[in-house]
Amino acid sequence: EARRQRRLLLVVVCVALLLDNMLYMVIVPIIPDYIAAMRGGGGTAGPSAPAGGNGSGGGNRSLLTARYPPASGDNEDVQIGVLFASKAILQLLVNPLSGTLIDRVGYEAPLLAGLAVMFLSTATFAFAENYATLFAARSLQGLGSAFADTAGIALIADRYAEEPARSRALGTALACISFGSLAAPPFGGVLYEFAGKRVPFLVLACVCVLDGLLLLVLAPPGGTGARANMPVGTPIHRLMIDPYIAVVAGALATCNIPLAFLEPTIANWMKDSMGASEWEVGLTWLPAFFPHVLGVYVTVRLAAAYPHLQWFYGALGMAIIGASSCLVPACRNFGQVIIPLCGICFGIALVDTALLPTLAFLVDVRHVSVYGSVYAIADISYCVAYALGPIVAGQIVHTMGFAQLNLGMGLANVLYAPVLLFLKNVCQMKPSHSERNILLEEGPKGLYDTIKMEERKG
Repeated sequence: EARRQRRLLLVVVCVALLLDNMLYMVIVPIIPDYIAAMRGGGGTAGPSAPAGGNGSGGGNRSLLTARYPPASGDNEDVQIGVLFASKAILQLLVNPLSGTLIDRVGYEAPLLAGLAVMFLSTATFAFAENYATLFAARSLQGLGSAFADTAGIALIADRYAEEPARSRALGTALACISFGSLAAPPFGGVLYEFAGKRVPFLVLACVCVLDGLLLLVLAPPGGTGARANMPVGTPIHRLMIDPYIAVVAGALATCNIPLAFLEPTIANWMKDSMGASEWEVGLTWLPAFFPHVLGVYVTVRLAAAYPHLQWFYGALGMAIIGASSCLVPACRNFGQVIIPLCGICFGIALVDTALLPTLAFLVDVRHVSVYGSVYAIADISYCVAYALGPIVAGQIVHTMGFAQLNLGMGLANVLYAPVLLFLKNVCQMKPSHSERNILLEEGPKGLYDTIKMEERKG
């Protein structure tokens, strides 16, 4: 029964991550008419403008580029960039608080609260009629993601305490994130075209409610009283100064910079350099979904067979990202540009799938096995890249050039890859005698420890 429950909880978390990414990406085909209507114009989309990525636990990534009506001035460009970056910015600010709260109250209640805020954000998107409302909805989504994404990934790490089950579960969550990025734009575009702008958001809101109800049935917050005897997690500031965790966090941020910075800039570059058509611009990131899922699958299988090489899979992924990023400016047509973009997403899958379980293992062996704060740090790493992308990338291209942007991002990844050698001996570490370990060694003395012992036996 415990195994069946944790599988259903994995489904709840995967649906929450899927919804978070779909909520962001569903506005890609809809936002042009929103912006045009606010200016009193028509509903025809024009040239591309910045559209930032979506940062989260395990890395929320967008795979299609948003396009907007022709901007009327620099002020509108700034407004659009801030609108798309607002989620990551607020998520970045809230994550330290959400991680600490999750460590204190458990995983289920923050996950439920995050789903409730995401429902409110989705409903606000459905009825938004002006820029201020869109900004509020986007920011609300960042608040909900700070709780739902972090608590969800931490819940997976807690329930899947053994390898390779933990890597498989986290890999499944990453695949759901990518699928949400792939499915949301056509889902939103079709429903918007035939049913109106509110219907896509209302459908997602209903799924959000159902996911929350399933969570309440499976693990009602505070229903078992297990939290009363759960050890106190390590404070987030102490985790941040752990050198091993810092290396992993730096790798997660660095590997996502190319994706976060290319999303708002590659569409205009394709039109200027190769005369790309509208459908080519719209399908730029679509093929990259498949190598991303392939990268997750390959890393999970390799980690199961050779778990001591997790650092190497991450370093290999960063090398692939670096080489692919440097190749982008050399492409001269749509077919060529697809290859390095697929390489970037394949490399990101290697890094994420290898290093997210490593964070949980580091907490197990060096701190207390409570995972809210450590995955809040991972979420912060993603948000740094995706908060800067919509605002900074365009300015870098304007002042330095698109080729220099890609070469710089590629060089950063290649130079960071050897740093992961620092993690080479992590697998040989022995668990620390944390409060939780001492309790388990001495036998269960409280309800929480009894439950954990039963889960281990199961």
